[in-house]
Amino acid sequence: MNTPAAAAARESAVKSGFRHQGCLYGSDAEFLAMAVPFAEDGLRRGEPVLVTTPAANLRLLHAVMGADADRIAVAESDYFGRRPSQVAGALRRYWGRHRSTAPTGTVRVLAEPARAGSGDEAAWQLTEAEFNVALTGTRIWMLCPYDTRATAPGVVEVARRTHPEYVVDGEPRPSAQFRAPEEAAGPAAATPSRTGEDLFRFEGDLVAVRRHVLERASALLRSEDTATLFGIAVGEAMAYLLEHGIDRAAVWVRPAAGRVVCTLHSERPVAGPAFYGPRAAARPGTTLWMTDRICEWLDVSSDTAGCTIELAMRQRPAEVPHPGRG
Repeated sequence: MNTPAAAAARESAVKSGFRHQGCLYGSDAEFLAMAVPFAEDGLRRGEPVLVTTPAANLRLLHAVMGADADRIAVAESDYFGRRPSQVAGALRRYWGRHRSTAPTGTVRVLAEPARAGSGDEAAWQLTEAEFNVALTGTRIWMLCPYDTRATAPGVVEVARRTHPEYVVDGEPRPSAQFRAPEEAAGPAAATPSRTGEDLFRFEGDLVAVRRHVLERASALLRSEDTATLFGIAVGEAMAYLLEHGIDRAAVWVRPAAGRVVCTLHSERPVAGPAFYGPRAAARPGTTLWMTDRICEWLDVSSDTAGCTIELAMRQRPAEVPHPGRG
């Protein structure tokens, strides 16, 4: 439904400089009919073009485009990593390196989710929503194809909510289902409201909070080792807060969107940026480097409302009953 709120959110996203489009295809021919004109038009305009898609589609493009394919930067989809910060960071770096070579400062990226049909849908949906925030202000034109032969219908619907525009028969059309980034699906958005019984009150005792996390996570994660790693990740996040003078926080562990999510919230903000990612390892003091390495999802926000750290790992799948067992 094309509500005023959806239209306003879509207009704001388009004006940000970052152009984010989705596209559905159901055959090799449909993929090529979408991808080849997008790439060739970019090359004609002198815009750097990056294509990150499964290997089979890279071979299709090379077979059809011939020598022009050698002018395109290519990578298999797994190259960009799993977490939204990794993917968005890689795209920002690509734009930063190549924008000076484009007449308009625009670079084109065709980015197909490698895992849209592999049971990892929630992580890519969260990544798509994150792009609308993390890549605002860039001049990246990003086209995200979804293969309907391998993608669940529910994934397609969520994808429509995270792309301001959809390409249909070669023409961009506004997505009436688009939502503002803060409304898009994510680990926290898929969970019920927290209650007092769900919360653990951290008051400076790291041992107690790790024990609580392990008790809650062990029944949900794939193995005892994974639960231990999750406890280490949460422990480092708590140590990070302590180093910044925060010794009071609410800790909330729960299942959400196929993952085990832990949210840490303090009413006091942390001054300065959160340090995680590759460069954090060499930074003195406590950072979130280990938490970022362990977890599939990590997000840090700090403002006048306080500091919130959210991290997640994949949940253990439910056991399938054995035939004949009661």
